[in-house]
Amino acid sequence: MAERYLITGGAGFIGLHLVRHLLGRGARVVVLDDFSRGRHDPELAAVAGDIELITHDLTTPIPPEALRGSFDGVFHLAAVVGVARANSEPARVLDANVRATLHVLDWCRTARPGALFLSSTSEVADGAGRLGLASYPIAERVPFLVPDLAAPRASYALGKAASEALVLAHRDQFRVRIGRYHNIYGPRMGEDHVIPQFIRRALARTDPFPLYGATQTRAFCHVDDAVRASVDLLRLPAADPLVANIGNDREEIKIDHLAVKVAGLAGYDPVFVAHEPPAGSPDRRLPDLTTIGALTGYQPEVGLDRGLRATFDWYATR
Repeated sequence: MAERYLITGGAGFIGLHLVRHLLGRGARVVVLDDFSRGRHDPELAAVAGDIELITHDLTTPIPPEALRGSFDGVFHLAAVVGVARANSEPARVLDANVRATLHVLDWCRTARPGALFLSSTSEVADGAGRLGLASYPIAERVPFLVPDLAAPRASYALGKAASEALVLAHRDQFRVRIGRYHNIYGPRMGEDHVIPQFIRRALARTDPFPLYGATQTRAFCHVDDAVRASVDLLRLPAADPLVANIGNDREEIKIDHLAVKVAGLAGYDPVFVAHEPPAGSPDRRLPDLTTIGALTGYQPEVGLDRGLRATFDWYATR
């Protein structure tokens, strides 16, 4: 019988890419989402006939009758994300993300899925890096630190760290997997992240081209690689809880160099104007992928140039 998976937030960025991947493997997929991105979504509509869609806001408990049958795995991706939202609505971000995890766990304790995967974030480890208490590339076993608890942006890292602790506390009830995503990008990622922002400026041929945090560095991971790593991590049979970075450790790039690449895709050469980085953003982010590599054999396959080209083309047609 085909494997059956639940994806919370399956109508979102990583979620829909994951849906397609699992369908390609012959799995049965149930998507639970509040559709806060909107319901008019041609790409979701294209797979709607192949999946089960359930509308639910995870800030409230999952009704027992909403999800029936057994599940080989649950991918808990649903969350309020984005630096802009964390800065403008920190209480909502922290409250919604912790509540969502609590309600998923409440349901899991009854449903007993084969495994639960939590999508976490590089921001859980950013504090240790910023304070010089971890070396780069940053591994999973670093202390969780919040340099400024009053900073609105801290709400996202706090919510994800609390969610990790809650999930790990259930390690004796089902297999627990935590994937810390590092700068995942690709088609459908919205408008609030650096790559789509650069693409929009390039498509508009903005000149001068503003850069915030021009000398900061990031290592971007294409969503196809992230999805593949997530599925392989969840499907591991080991009973012990697993926490692994998911990203690309091969193509660390300065933000100003990234902007040059994106502008080149649009065929123009603007004047770049550097500004101060966003408040609370780390100067560097680079994952240590030793754990995920040892567990699954994972290696990033989509190079930055190829991934940027595909992402640029997707935004250019919309």
